[in-house]
Amino acid sequence: MSFADPVLLAVGLLVAVALAWVAIVVARRRAAALGAAGVAADSRGGRRDRGRTAGVWCTIAGVAVLAVAVAGPAASVPVSHASGTVILAMDVSGSMAATDVPPDRLDAAKQAAVSFINAQPPTVEIGVVAFQQGGLEAALPTANRATATAAVRRLAPSGGTSLGDAILASLSAITHRTVGLGRNGSVPAIGYWPSATIVLFSDGQDEGAAAGGTDTTAVAAAAIAQKAGVHIDTVGVGTAAGTTVDVDGYHLFTALDEATLKSISQATGGAYHPASDASQLNGIASSINLRLTVTKEPLPLAGAFIALALALLVAGAVLTVTRTGRVV
Repeated sequence: MSFADPVLLAVGLLVAVALAWVAIVVARRRAAALGAAGVAADSRGGRRDRGRTAGVWCTIAGVAVLAVAVAGPAASVPVSHASGTVILAMDVSGSMAATDVPPDRLDAAKQAAVSFINAQPPTVEIGVVAFQQGGLEAALPTANRATATAAVRRLAPSGGTSLGDAILASLSAITHRTVGLGRNGSVPAIGYWPSATIVLFSDGQDEGAAAGGTDTTAVAAAAIAQKAGVHIDTVGVGTAAGTTVDVDGYHLFTALDEATLKSISQATGGAYHPASDASQLNGIASSINLRLTVTKEPLPLAGAFIALALALLVAGAVLTVTRTGRVV
């Protein structure tokens, strides 16, 4: 327990001790006077005196508790709450214009992202990264929900996709410094960010990967995130059946690549969330579990001490009046 004003506590307790000393002296003198007058301990006068004494001690106890109350007592209690940084990494590649998730993949993802933003507590800072070939930071992490929402709503499909660059751009937003791979693809140390989460909305179509292969940049970027304690939750926007989409005058077939998205989330301790229709996307806000941090917060106790002090003072007054017919 801590006190906002220990001086007030010390003064109040000294007053209570002084009152207790006075009460003891007065009680001894009264007992001596009653003994000299020949009043028996079990007589009416003795019982009245004991009632007065009980009332006095309740009053002194009330003063002591009140001294504790005015000193501003508070207890530190552990409180769990969602806290940290979330980066919404939004795929804005041409394939996100596909309409297998109505109205199209990107618009559906944007609606889900806005719902996610609105569902987060104020202790969570949210940033937005739009990625195509090369991550493009759209909004730094902030507690301002309007800023993050506006960044999401102005996104439009364009270009190709590099999941590795998306992860690197998201890590840069988290750490507020440029994060990149070292020479020969080595993984740099960027510190430890256990309260940070990247939520990646994508159809998994990765132009950074060789045909039928894996994007080595995405693998290395996921390794950086894993080493830094950053979880990546991936949201697969699209259907396995796929559809065609017009990109720069060409009709291209595009389908959801769940395997790529699952491998990224699993490598970092995150989770994969399929979203092949609007209803699944609408549930994203509740399905993504942010990690909880436990902090100690002060719990004011003055009210409880004041209530106890008042109860003791009232009890003291009642005992005194009941036994003696007088307040003092």
